[in-house]
Amino acid sequence: MQLHHAPVTDRKIRFALAGCGRIAANHMESIARHADRAELVAVCDTDADALAAAVQRTGAKGFPSYSRMLAEAAADCVVLATPSGLHPQQAIEAAQARRHVMTEKPMATRWADGLAMVKACDEARVRLFVVKQNRRNRTLQLLRQALQLGRFGRIYMVTVNVFWSRPQSYYDSAAWRGTWEFDGGAFMNQASHYIDLLDWLIGPVESVMAYTGTLARNIEVEDTGVAALKWRNGAMGTVNVTMLTHPKNFEGSITILGEKGTVRVGGVAVNKIEHWEFADGHDMDAQLDDASYQTTSVYGFGHPLYYDNVIRTLRGECEPETDGREGLKSLELLIAMYRSARDGKRVNLPLEY
Repeated sequence: MQLHHAPVTDRKIRFALAGCGRIAANHMESIARHADRAELVAVCDTDADALAAAVQRTGAKGFPSYSRMLAEAAADCVVLATPSGLHPQQAIEAAQARRHVMTEKPMATRWADGLAMVKACDEARVRLFVVKQNRRNRTLQLLRQALQLGRFGRIYMVTVNVFWSRPQSYYDSAAWRGTWEFDGGAFMNQASHYIDLLDWLIGPVESVMAYTGTLARNIEVEDTGVAALKWRNGAMGTVNVTMLTHPKNFEGSITILGEKGTVRVGGVAVNKIEHWEFADGHDMDAQLDDASYQTTSVYGFGHPLYYDNVIRTLRGECEPETDGREGLKSLELLIAMYRSARDGKRVNLPLEY
């Protein structure tokens, strides 16, 4: 694609951040980590206290409205850390203002909205980046390397578990949480990065059958869900997600069983290699101890690494790791799961465009 803007090579990349809530801190810290090549020039939030705290922390100019920030801030790229249901319209507005866009997950809560975001950025000839920072985890990078080298042989079975805890107070902390329009449920919000692994690591999914339930929380969306999947390569697997684990986050894992290998990456957020066994050895096996890490955050440490790719892309040095089309892959699988649960039947992929 011929971009509207030439690569930025003679100054720092300027970011503007929309939304100053929970995940915004990861973006502020990531931009600060790359201060030699990037700067945060503007922040906006409709919550005056959150906005004031962000301005004090970053020194960026504060805006009480998104439209004003778009009109007045000299930003190269707008970062969307707002409620998920707002991402499509905000991305389209940014594209029409000739700004590159980086959006947190999920990129949208509706399939048509995700497609519209990609179309708008294509037409404006700007970049659309979708944050998938878990791909940058050392554990998953090593696992992907093993898959790409064919160490598993044929993949037989894949299991993903996300056993976390979100109390009612979490959902009550903001009116948009736990709603279909702005948030999505356990699959779409909390497990989004894990759904992303299904295509990124294993390949295109052929079909899915899912169940969802709201078992304990007073919310519109599901707090628990299960899905059975079949991949085009013949592998089968399951996804098991709940936000009702007592008393705290317990497990975020992926297990892969293949013809010549068995691996489980677990911990609370795929941060520990708990089993790694192959028929044949490889030099990468010496990296196992260094790959696992401790974390107190389910977000992991991938945001700064993700920003490095975005900055280098906007400088014309590389291509984006996860652009809008890559983001659509996990959104498509999520929508297929929800349609299956709603209609009580298997959903085949790809979805109709």
